[in-house]
Amino acid sequence: MKIKIALLSIILFSSIAKAQVSDSGKPFIIGKTFEIYSSQLSENRTINIYLPEGYKSGDTTKYPVIYLLDGGADEDFIHIVGLVQFNSFPWINRLPRSIVVGIANVDRLRDFTYPTSIKEDKEQYPTSGGSAKFIAFLKNDLQPYIEKNFSVNNSKTIIGESLGGLLATEILLKGPTLFNKYIIVSPSLWWDNGSLLNYNSEIYNADFHNPLQVYIGVGKEGLTPGKTPHVQEVDANVLADKIENTKSKTIEVHFDYLPEETHATISHQAVFNAIKIFAPAQKE
Repeated sequence: MKIKIALLSIILFSSIAKAQVSDSGKPFIIGKTFEIYSSQLSENRTINIYLPEGYKSGDTTKYPVIYLLDGGADEDFIHIVGLVQFNSFPWINRLPRSIVVGIANVDRLRDFTYPTSIKEDKEQYPTSGGSAKFIAFLKNDLQPYIEKNFSVNNSKTIIGESLGGLLATEILLKGPTLFNKYIIVSPSLWWDNGSLLNYNSEIYNADFHNPLQVYIGVGKEGLTPGKTPHVQEVDANVLADKIENTKSKTIEVHFDYLPEETHATISHQAVFNAIKIFAPAQKE
């Protein structure tokens, strides 16, 4: 009996020792977190930043920047960084090594929507309608901060999904030169009864000469929220057609229908596809 107890004690001690060893590993770090004050929003904002392998402060190498909406640590930051890292591996070589700037949310409904004329939506979403200030934050606070503190080039991509896709579309149509690559996933174009689809943007004019790459991805998603029925994939297709029919010769648009994905599952696959489409020359 004493022998059995002794053996049991040894087993338990061994298990505890192993558990203690496994808990003492070093942290696995994929980025850095900063807090910056926004004069446009009058609040502090949390920014998560991934720096590519080989990045050195003060180095002469300049890196593209990917700005990620819904970029909190518990939002889309980790899996989008994984896609960026994977596609920039030398043996993959679809994407140049890039900096990812994830913008953590405070009130995404406030930040990602413009004012609506729909009474019911005003009542249901009382904090909505602040996108102008958030866009000013991106332009006047965040981009200058990144450009001052990190080694970046002129390539600026924005990734937005759902309400984030609505915001990315608003920027594309109202202030297109803020970024030169737009990855728009399942945009909530139903907002304000689809009024953004009727916006007379400068990108539709022949005299718009800034090169832009636009990816619009949508899954099999069906009816959207809102008083007036909209179909998510139809609205996204209308947006892509309007951009494709622009008189400008410097805009490249890609519409990607992913029928096997839903509004909840599309993000990862759509961003992966966008990376492949935007950088086909780097496949060799």
